[in-house]
This record gives sequence, C-alpha cells and structure tokens, in this order.
Amino acid sequence: MGAGTTRYTGARINRVEDGRLVTGHGTFVDDVTRPGMLHATFVRSPFARARLGEIDSSSALEVPGVHGVFTAEDLNDDVQALWYSVGGPRSPSTPLPPLAREEVRFVGDPVAVVVATDRYVAEDAAELVFVDFDPLEPVVDYTDALSSDQSVFAEFPDNLVGEMDNAMGAAVDEIAESAHHVTRWTVSQQAYAAAPIETRGMIVEWDAASGELMIWAATQSSHEVRSVASRVLGLAENRIRVVMRDTGGGFGQKVAPTREEVAMMVLSRKVPAAVKWVETRRENLMAAGQGRHEMGEVKIAFEADGTIVAAGIDHLQDVGAYPIPWPVGTGSSVGMLFPGPYRMGTTAFRHRSVFSNTVGRTAYRGPWMFETLARELTLDRAARELDIDPVELRRRNLIGADELPMDNGNGMPYANMSPRETFEEAIGLLDYEAFRIEQSEALGNGRHIGVGTASYAEPTTPGYGYYATEGATIRIDPSGQVDVAIAGGSSGNSLETTVVQLTADALGVPIESVHAIQGDTALTPYGAGTGGSRSGAMMAGAVEASAAVLREKLCAIAAHRLEAAPDDIELADGRAFVRGTPAKDVPISKLATIAYVQPHALPPGITSGLEASERFTRSMTPVWANATHVCTVEVDTETGAVGILRYIVAEDCGPMINPSVVEGQIAGGTLQGIGGALLEHLAYDEDGNPVAASFLDYLVPTAFEAPKIEYGHVETPSETP
Repeated sequence: MGAGTTRYTGARINRVEDGRLVTGHGTFVDDVTRPGMLHATFVRSPFARARLGEIDSSSALEVPGVHGVFTAEDLNDDVQALWYSVGGPRSPSTPLPPLAREEVRFVGDPVAVVVATDRYVAEDAAELVFVDFDPLEPVVDYTDALSSDQSVFAEFPDNLVGEMDNAMGAAVDEIAESAHHVTRWTVSQQAYAAAPIETRGMIVEWDAASGELMIWAATQSSHEVRSVASRVLGLAENRIRVVMRDTGGGFGQKVAPTREEVAMMVLSRKVPAAVKWVETRRENLMAAGQGRHEMGEVKIAFEADGTIVAAGIDHLQDVGAYPIPWPVGTGSSVGMLFPGPYRMGTTAFRHRSVFSNTVGRTAYRGPWMFETLARELTLDRAARELDIDPVELRRRNLIGADELPMDNGNGMPYANMSPRETFEEAIGLLDYEAFRIEQSEALGNGRHIGVGTASYAEPTTPGYGYYATEGATIRIDPSGQVDVAIAGGSSGNSLETTVVQLTADALGVPIESVHAIQGDTALTPYGAGTGGSRSGAMMAGAVEASAAVLREKLCAIAAHRLEAAPDDIELADGRAFVRGTPAKDVPISKLATIAYVQPHALPPGITSGLEASERFTRSMTPVWANATHVCTVEVDTETGAVGILRYIVAEDCGPMINPSVVEGQIAGGTLQGIGGALLEHLAYDEDGNPVAASFLDYLVPTAFEAPKIEYGHVETPSETP
C-alpha cells in the first residue's frame, strides 16, 4: 500500500457484530420459527445407573397437542453411521446411542423424546411418560473406576477407555535417583461445565417432496453438523443445508453434534413439520458435558541451582459415560505438552481415560489445560522446598526465543514463540520486587496478600485432518461492495470482525464496504469452524489466497484502463492507482462495474465477474502461542474470602489482527479460569446425583468477580499469513 493509505489489520476496530447483539437483534436458534413447527422435550433418567424396563407413553399421548413419543426402539436403529471428522471413520470410539436402551448410565441420560405443538405441552407430557427403572450400583468416583467391580459398559469391563504411554518412565526414575531434589505430589482438578449463555439447540425440517433436510443449529461448526447428519441418515451432503446465525458461546461444547442432536436428525423424518429443541439450563448443566475432571501424579527433578533435569506425569481423567469425541487424544496431549514453556530434560508421561456414571466429557476451552495446572502448582511447591523464589525458579528454566526452534522433549517442535520474554513482560508490569516489599509490610499490618504466576505454551492451528484446511469465498459485486464467505460463525470469538478487517486490507477497500457471510453450508466453503485455536490463522490464510486472485484481476483491469503495467498498480482506500502517481486512479467500484456489465471493455484474457474461492492448508507443524498470567490477591483468613488485587496477562499470539479482539478473548478465558479456581464445581453426590444443576448451585463468575485485566503484548513473527 502507498503512503497515507488506511490499514485495518492490527488496528482496534470495533466489532461489527456488536450493533445487532447489544440491541437484541441477534438471531439464535430459539429466535427461528417455521410454519407449523413442533417442539421436542427429552425424558431423562433420574438414576446414575439403572436397567431400563417398560416405557409407557400412553398417558402422555392423551395430552392435547402431543404429536408423538419416541424411544430408542424408534430412533436408534435408523442411525446409519456416527463418527466425527476430527478422528475419521476408523478412529477409536465409544458407544453413542441417540437414546438410552436397556440401561441408563448417568442422571440426565435421555430415554425418550416427546414431540408436541409447543414446548410447554411437550414438557408437561414428558412428566407423564412412565419409565420402569431398576437401579444398579453406579461408578461415581473415577479414581476408583479401574478397580471397581462395576462396569459402565459391559464391553469395557475395567472402565478403561484408552491409554497412552511414552515409555520414558524408567529413564526419568533413573535421573531422579541422582538428582539434588525431587518434588512429588498429586494434583487434582474438579469438574467444570462450559455453561454457554445459549444452551444447546437445534431445529430440523425434512422436506419429503424434495428429499432435503434443513437444520438450524447452535454450533461451532455448521459443516460438521452437515457431515454428521449425512452419515447418520445416509443422506448425501448436498441434500442437507445447515445454518448457524449467532451462537451464544460454545467453548468446545458445540464443536461436535451430541446424542440429543443426533436424535433430532433421525426424528426429522418421522414428523410432518419442523421440530425445535432448545435445552433448559438444568439440562445443560446436567447432560451437555463436563470438562477438567482429572488428576495427575507429578514429579520434577532438580539440580541444586533449581535447573530441571527430568519430569513426569501420570494422568488420569474422568470421561463420564458418553464422551464426545474420543477423549484419549486430547487426554494424552496433557502428557505431550507437560514440559510447557520450560526446558525439562527427559520427560515421561502416561495417560488413561476412564468411564464413570456421570455426564460425558466434551471439549472445553483447551481440554489439555491440566498440564499447566499440574506443572505450575508443582513448580510453586518445588520453589518452597528448594527455598528459591518461585519467579526466580521459573526464570532459570524458561525457554527464550533465541533458543528456538527446539524439541520440547516429547516430540513437539517448538518455534516462533517467546516464553521467557513474555514472562518478563508480565513480571515487569507487576514490578515484582516492589510487590514483595508491599507484601512484607502488609503482613506486619495483619493483611495477607500474595502473588502467583502461571505460564504456558500451546499449539494452535493444528495441521492434521480436517482442521488443516480452510476456505474463503470473496465476491465483489457490480457496485464494488464485497462479500466474504467463511465456514466459521459468530460464537463469541469475533471472527466476523477479523475477517472483515483482513478482507478490507487484502483488497484495499474501505472496511465499511465488506460484509461477512458465515455459518451457512449452502453459501460458505467447507471448513472445520471454531476449534483447536485455529480460526484466526486459518481464516487469514484463506482470505489471503482468495484475495490474491481478485487483486491480480483488479490490477489487470485497472492497468488496461490507466494505460499502465499491472505490476505498477496499487489498491488502497477503494481505488486503484499507478504507483508513484496516486492522482492517476480509478475507483474499485468502477472496475467492478466493468467486470460485470462491460465485459467487452476488459483486457484480453480477463474473464468477466469478480469472485474467487481458494483454500489455505497448514503443514503438520503446529503454530505456537504462549502467555504468562500474574495475579495478586488478598485473603481474609477468618472467612477464607479471596479478593483479586491485580490481574496481569502478557501473551504472544503472534501479530495481532485486532488487539481489542485479542484482549476480549483473554478477558473471557481469564474470567472462566477465575470461575474454575474460586467458584465452579460440577459436583455429584456418592450416588451419582448432580448437586449443581442450576446457577444457584453451579456458581459462575459475574461482573462483581471480574478484575480489571492489565495486558502486555509480545508479537513474535508467525509462519502463517
């Protein structure tokens, strides 16, 4: 771009979606209505484990407005195939029946679905469905699952879903024997719920005459919903259209269609009209999925100066009864990523996933994050045992940008990040030495204040499977306005804003002239949607590839009109001009008009129209991000109340498309982390009954718990566009 031209990438552009969202004009699944639409409600198990006997729906069917009651006998056998694109058809899996048959396996397990003229009738009728339950002894405590004489599934008699071991345990033990000091302990984490502001929901509408299925979904990936529906129903994908408008948060819970959504897909061809299902908050907390419920036996070996020489983790995670997708892959990532941003020498890990009679595990905002919790708490413990300041202990072991590329010890290739530099940015923002003086003075006055740090390194933009590719279609219409179509939709991560910024810069047009089309499988190129910390980088690559085709065409048309060479044409601020002679220009809108309605005025070899659809594909090497969080708190030693004094985040996600969006994502993740540390617990009693099935008992952070977050940005050049 020439001097003085507007550039949007890297700028704090206001979110383009906020206008409709903050004024209540967003479109969520429950905002969609269809002619003659019916409503579905699931009948759920009140027992953690029980044999299923007779299901008598006669009383429910007598209720005026009830269309039907469907059980596993009506739906399950119609499932042609069920697998998820992230793993592929031959990936390991666990049972995922749409409705429970013969046995229920957690409180909330769906056993039947009632369809009625409105939601209230359906819910009332669901209360009248009689189900004969014969309670069985459940497996509630996952730490005892492997030794229990009860099995969640008969085909998994020891409750082991799967395991992975890097076979380095003996080597780490040998090093630890001669080390100056070894810190050993067990770290546990309670179960969380994603608790998105919009619960799960779906509308299905089957048109028997055309043989086409229409789905509106609260999802993070509309194309995955279409693919799963195609497999489940044995229906060609081009006969299925999935639309996501706005999605009120997902955090991983909405990456893949769940059992109830599969039931809705099958149900679509058994009713005469569209059917809507939107779960209640109680259902969401009880049946939508859990995350984080895991433990690890950790050991880290040190030299006398605090240098780490070896480390290991034995990781066990609870995956409930029906995990989605297969959990061993993300679970084993805890071990592979355990070294984090530190030099750890020889490392060992073992991972095991086990069933329990609780709600199934789903992806939740970095489903491998236990590696950070376990490592950072162990480093704090080691610092006390070694009598080394915890910040100094980390300094001695953090990887610097000048040491990269390198292997993390578990085969993960580190590159393009800055752990030590980002750590120092955060510590500098706090003024750590000054805080320690303040802490000492506060203790003398009876106040207990403290500081903690946590650092991590995380792979993003995975280069495997369907996550490795993303498409974008860009169309400039005859008036010069621009549409950019992408697979991912608005689920709170501001893709709508960032794709508009990227497209405006790539084409040299005003941002106001760009409109994003997203989440509609009929209009957008295939893509994996939001998941795997991939959207920004993959979308940038796809936009760049498509825009390059259009730039070449625009420059050729402009050069022909301005009597210049195409290589001398620049595009900026909605116009094409000759480099070095900015007054010699033509509006891009005029070029668009020529491309569409004056085809005979085009230069030789240039076809009419301005539309391009290209794809970006990543290599297998992940793109790394890293951050350090620093928090100071005051603890009331009489009540146990924790007050956050300062919260600092320094991060390196590479060059930022929009700093405000980056900070918004940090704020959201930070507040979820605070919720997990201080408030949230998806708890069960000893019989497997959920005791946190409402926001009266499952406590999420509010504005009152939200601290002011201080940000520090380090921008290491990225290998992605």
